[in-house]
Amino acid sequence: MELRIGNGYDVHALEEGLPMWLGGVNIPSAIGFVAHSDGDVAIHALCDAILGALALGDIGHLFPDTSDEWRGIDSKILLAKVVALIAERGWRVGNADITIALQLPKLAPYILTMRETLARVMGVPVDAVSVKATTTERLGFVGRGEGCEVWASVSVIKP
Repeated sequence: MELRIGNGYDVHALEEGLPMWLGGVNIPSAIGFVAHSDGDVAIHALCDAILGALALGDIGHLFPDTSDEWRGIDSKILLAKVVALIAERGWRVGNADITIALQLPKLAPYILTMRETLARVMGVPVDAVSVKATTTERLGFVGRGEGCEVWASVSVIKP
């Protein structure tokens, strides 16, 4: 069995009146992410982590924000495509660990649903997906409510 590890990072600005999608879940909020797709910064970081584990580039390379094909797309579709891409090469996701830094809204009520949603899309058990939320104690652009940043780490396995 082969094992590889990948890391991903993404950030999106926040703006009033836009939807907030995180971990495949629509979070009720007056603010949302400025983005070409649905702006799901958690899934974007996760996709980059999976791609990085196999040195396959990043989502900007596979799904460029200059293409109308990806405008407004549900990021769960992008994640499913990334999972299919690694499966074509004989790999599968082992586990994922995601940390979301966002001042507001509070994400605790949505964490389990995010984990379940991401697990379903990646075809792994829910206990193989960790999602954690934190604030930056009002420091930096996240603390000022200007944006959100997400770090993701994954293992991929080739049986």
